[in-house]
Amino acid sequence: MAIQNKKQALGRGLSALLKDPTTDISTASDKNADQIIGNIIEIDLKSIEVNPFQPRTHFNEEALQELANSILELGVIQPITVRKLEGAHFQLVSGERRLRAAKSIGLETIPAYVRLANDEEMLLMALVENIQRKDLDPIEVALSYQQLIDQVSLTQEELSQRVGKKRTTVTNYLRLLKLDPIIQTGMRDGFISMGHGRAIINIDDNEDQLAIYKRIIDRNLSVRQTEDLVHQFKSNSDTKPKTVLSQPEYIYDIEKSFAKFFGSKVLIKSSKNGKGSIQIPFGSEEDLNRIKKLLK
Repeated sequence: MAIQNKKQALGRGLSALLKDPTTDISTASDKNADQIIGNIIEIDLKSIEVNPFQPRTHFNEEALQELANSILELGVIQPITVRKLEGAHFQLVSGERRLRAAKSIGLETIPAYVRLANDEEMLLMALVENIQRKDLDPIEVALSYQQLIDQVSLTQEELSQRVGKKRTTVTNYLRLLKLDPIIQTGMRDGFISMGHGRAIINIDDNEDQLAIYKRIIDRNLSVRQTEDLVHQFKSNSDTKPKTVLSQPEYIYDIEKSFAKFFGSKVLIKSSKNGKGSIQIPFGSEEDLNRIKKLLK
């Protein structure tokens, strides 16, 4: 109880300081900055603006409700991070899920770590936090990287240093933005993985990309099968995916039958003259021996 009273007393003191119209902090040397910046304080939810640079655009409602229930039971365990604006106003740096959950259950205040940050730092901190927690889908990461490059005039090499990623990793994410918007949405919704997207991006024409994307969804192709499919298309520049991908219906039926028998995805490639090949992927030596026994 003594600890709680002490915390409340501290909170009231800082709250009074924050409401002081003369307390407009923009640098660490400003008056009272040492009492506010770097501290965790209770802040009125109504005084917090959302982060305009938030990389994540999709919030799972079920997960938010679970978080809200947890906060209702245990309180906000990890403070959000905000930056100080003029007067008693703040802008969210990171922790929008916690902020949304707190609002949904009617909380009036939330514990927050206060710091100084410019727009570049705002975006960078929110991006890095979400990436480290693996909360972003590949397209959200790509859009955030592109936003940093555009707004701060960073090169890909400089960006890779800022976010602690290899330059090739940054490049691979940025290339995803060349995918057709429908495919980007499919990736964000979890219908395909980043590996699928990296394979499809080797096809320049959007219509061709969509034809391959449809094939992936219809036949539940793995990344490896998608790479093979793209290679098959690119090996004949005069052949459109609609031709490459259109096979007799019996081929699909046999694939499903084989997949059920082998307990593994099976890909059958066929040509107009009736010739073709059957691919049966395996995950290990043990898996290969299992398939070998089935063939016997």
